[in-house]
Amino acid sequence: MRSRTLLRWVLLVQALAALAVGAAAVRWFGAQPWQAVVLGLGTVVLVRLLINLNNFAMSARSASPTPPAFRLGAGARLRMLAEEFVASMLTTSWHMPRACAHTRIHPDSPALPVLLIHGYGCNSGYWAPLVARLDAARISHATLDLEPLTGDIDGYAAGIEAGVADLLRRSGARRLVIVGHSMGGLAARAWLRAYGEGGGGERLARLITLGTPHHGTCLAAFGIGINAGQMRRMGLAGPECTWLGALAAAESPATRARITSIFSHHDNIVAPQTSSELPGARNLPFGGIGHVALGRNRRVLDAVMAEMDSAGAAR
Repeated sequence: MRSRTLLRWVLLVQALAALAVGAAAVRWFGAQPWQAVVLGLGTVVLVRLLINLNNFAMSARSASPTPPAFRLGAGARLRMLAEEFVASMLTTSWHMPRACAHTRIHPDSPALPVLLIHGYGCNSGYWAPLVARLDAARISHATLDLEPLTGDIDGYAAGIEAGVADLLRRSGARRLVIVGHSMGGLAARAWLRAYGEGGGGERLARLITLGTPHHGTCLAAFGIGINAGQMRRMGLAGPECTWLGALAAAESPATRARITSIFSHHDNIVAPQTSSELPGARNLPFGGIGHVALGRNRRVLDAVMAEMDSAGAAR
C-alpha cells in the first residue's frame, strides 16, 4: 500500500471517530450540533497531540546530553512542541495525503538541480515547504516516493538512481544536490554505496541530510518493516545495527566530505540525537526543533538553501 493511500485511510478513520464522538454527545448528553462538531474534532486533535507528546517522552529516555548552548527554557520548549505538532498535522493530514512525486525544471537556472528523498512512513508531500522555496528561487528539482513503505533501504537505490539520471537528463546538468530527511539520508548513502564512487559519486555535488539517524535510533524498535530494523540502535551507548556499520565502512573520506548533516538536539524521533553526527561530514546542529518540523522550520530551510548555494559555487 502506498503511503498516500494509507494516510487517506487514517484520515477516514479519524473522521469516523470524530463523527462517532459527536453523535454520542448529541444522543447521550443532548449536545447542540455545533457542540458535537467541536467535541468530535477536538477529541481527534487531542489524541494526535498526545501521540506527539509521547514521541518526545520516549525520545527523552534515550536522549543524548544537550550541550549548554542548546538548552531550552519553558517558553522555548512550549514553542518547540507547538511547532512540531502543527508540522505533524499539516504534513500528515494535508500535504502527504494529496502528494504525488513530481519533477519541475526551471530552464536556464544556474543552480544545481535538487533531488528530494523523504523519510520513513512519508512520501514526497513532506517537502512542500522546501519545494515552495525551490520554485521561488527557480531551482530545478524532483521528488521521489520510496516504495514499498516497509522495504529494504538498499532496495530504494535503484529508484534513486533512476531519479538522479532523469533529473540530470531533463535539467541538462552534470551534477546535482540530494536532500534527504531521516531515512531518506540513509537511502541516499545506500545509493552511493550501490552505484560506487565512479557512478553516484561523480554526479553528487552534495548530500544534505535532515534528522538522519546515521548511527541508528532507539525509537526504530517501535517501527515495522525491514527498513525500521536497519535503523535500530540499542540504548544511548549501545551499538548501531550491522547494516549501519557496513554502510559506514563502505564510505571513503571523500564521500563523507560531501555530506552535510543538519540535526536538532531536541529531535523527538532520532534518539540519541547525536546519532545524526557523522564523522568526516559537515555537521550543523540546531536546537528547539522537532523531527517533522525540520522540513519546514525557517532556520533549517535557510541552512539548506545556503548549503545548496555553496555546492553550486564549488563547481
